[in-house]
Amino acid sequence: MNQRLKFSRPRLSKVIGGILAVATVSIPITVIAQVAAPATPANAATSENANPWKLDIYYENDTRFRGKDATGDNVGLSKFRNTIQIDADKKLDAGWEFRGILRGTFDGVYRLNKDEYGKTAGGAIQLENTAGPALATLIPAGAPGAFGALRTTSVAHGSGLNNAVGIAFGLPPSNAFGFDITRNPNSGLRVIGDRWHTTKYGGVAFGVPVRPCNVDNRGCADFGGYGNKNQSELESPEFNKRFDFLREFFVKKTFSVGDGQELFVKLGKQQVVWGRTDLFRVLDVINPVDFSRNNIYDELQDIRIPMLIGQAEYRMGGSETFQDRNLQLIWNVDKFRANNLGQCGTPNAALDAGCFFRGTKNLWDNGGTVSNFAPIPPGTPGIYAATDFGPHQIGIRNVYLPNWNLSNTQVGLKFEGVSKAGLAFSVNALTYRSQFPSLHAFNSGAVNPFTGGTGNVIPPAVGVPVGYLIAFDMHFPRVNLIGGSVDFQIDPIKTAVRMEAAVTRGEEFANTARPELYSKNQVFRSVIGLDRPTFVDFINPLRTTLFSGQLFYQHIFNHELFGSKLGPVGMPDWKDNVIGTLLVKAWFNNDRLSPQVIMAYDVKARAYAVAPSVDWLITNDLKLTVGANVKGGETKRYTFDDCRSCNPYPPFTTYTAVGQPFVPGSIGLGGFEPLGRFRAGPIGAALQEDEFHITLRYKF
Repeated sequence: MNQRLKFSRPRLSKVIGGILAVATVSIPITVIAQVAAPATPANAATSENANPWKLDIYYENDTRFRGKDATGDNVGLSKFRNTIQIDADKKLDAGWEFRGILRGTFDGVYRLNKDEYGKTAGGAIQLENTAGPALATLIPAGAPGAFGALRTTSVAHGSGLNNAVGIAFGLPPSNAFGFDITRNPNSGLRVIGDRWHTTKYGGVAFGVPVRPCNVDNRGCADFGGYGNKNQSELESPEFNKRFDFLREFFVKKTFSVGDGQELFVKLGKQQVVWGRTDLFRVLDVINPVDFSRNNIYDELQDIRIPMLIGQAEYRMGGSETFQDRNLQLIWNVDKFRANNLGQCGTPNAALDAGCFFRGTKNLWDNGGTVSNFAPIPPGTPGIYAATDFGPHQIGIRNVYLPNWNLSNTQVGLKFEGVSKAGLAFSVNALTYRSQFPSLHAFNSGAVNPFTGGTGNVIPPAVGVPVGYLIAFDMHFPRVNLIGGSVDFQIDPIKTAVRMEAAVTRGEEFANTARPELYSKNQVFRSVIGLDRPTFVDFINPLRTTLFSGQLFYQHIFNHELFGSKLGPVGMPDWKDNVIGTLLVKAWFNNDRLSPQVIMAYDVKARAYAVAPSVDWLITNDLKLTVGANVKGGETKRYTFDDCRSCNPYPPFTTYTAVGQPFVPGSIGLGGFEPLGRFRAGPIGAALQEDEFHITLRYKF
């Protein structure tokens, strides 16, 4: 088999090289045409022989299995991804060089485990109704239909309080009290967050459609490059309108400008790496990241989303003070892309955010039932009934993606140098659009069913504004970053030190202390990393073991968090937080066998992840990896003000019982949903995603 592969490799390389040659001619980078010399058949053949294509071709199968989620169900197959990747290099005329990485994947999990992630995922759901016992004393035991259902601690989607009241008054299902169940049926749904937490701590939960958007388009919207994908697009995510199968596709050249100085130029689709951290980013924020591939646990080089970027680097060389100096300018001219947080119904949805977005978009478009929303009796904080809302009352109304124009492009500048003592450093500045969304609450314009007022405002005769309900528009604010990095070696202890720090201005965070339910804050982030190869006799006395540790720190300036009657109100994100990671990697059998373990711990969330694995280089071309990913945490720390009481919507969300009649604000009533995910962080929100995986990679 190997002999056949080796025999066929030159033939295969020539075919792929021809394809890439056509591709490089056809891409809209005019510099290629300018530098290419007019070719006759003779000199074209000579040039091809002198500068042949250099190709590396890889095949990889990544198969993963998950255990039980928070519902107690065994998930089973969570990934069956097959990948072909081609790395291609070629020297062009006039000193230009071409670099390309093409990657295509097909993930069979959507067909092989369709009950979890495919066209038959989800089903009919029940939503928490903690007012059931209280309503049982008010509603006769033989009450018909929806009224009878309200006597229990859980009700079916579509059978909440408002629909029950509306039906009692003889109103059709499509009205201000509820929603038309035919537009949003109780099928193909899961309860928001049911995979990662139980309903023990309550909260504002609702049904989320989980089938691919060609099967069920409820709640599907473009949230910045994801969120509206059909099954084939989920199976093969690189093959889209943005040509993501081109992981790298650029030309580069170094120009001499005299006195030993150079100008380096790189143009095309590429990844620009400003940081040296793993799992979490401080400076490395130029390219958005595809967390839907494997949450935060894949190498950043595999999950950065390539962008059309122009890069120029002035290499000044040494001076009296520095061994080396460079000044880099980058201009991201591509259309805006957000971080891909995963579509609800896919195996990986970081922070479970994709489900929150899809579920709230569905609530706005079609209405729905929200658990534990209306206090019983009205006007008092106590026991809460599942409540129905009609279309255009709560949820995500619009997604405002930045249009392509010069003001929405992203520009960065970096100066880096190496001191005479060997201290490498950089100073970085970047202006960009936030790759994470911000939800801005607005006056929803909903009809108040108890006063008849429109615009979500009580009629002037009453004279009390209702203000905002939980209705949002999604925005991506402009962010400015200033930061830097330092790398150095501590020779006495044989340790390499990596440090990065950055301050951003313009980031936005959820904030239930503000009527608009968000605030704009300045943020400081830093990381220190230590790398040390060490002889550990009980592991391998003949070969060093690598220890690599990192401490990430984040501080949010002007953080708002206030005590209230029932709990804290304000920003769910922690004011100060530290996340630590540790990699321990060893080598055996002439470096063909390499076990490792990666550990991460979120201090405030008290959540951890442990990922042991073993790499076995079976031959020079075939590698097998077997591993697992296990998580844990204290879920009771993740509950937070859920905004049921943020704004008065009489008689259900008013504060007359606590001396605050019709005054916007929150009394701190909380649960897991929807803001607990920000307290849990990316590790805590994936507690029930323990996985075992087998990965096979072959190089042709």
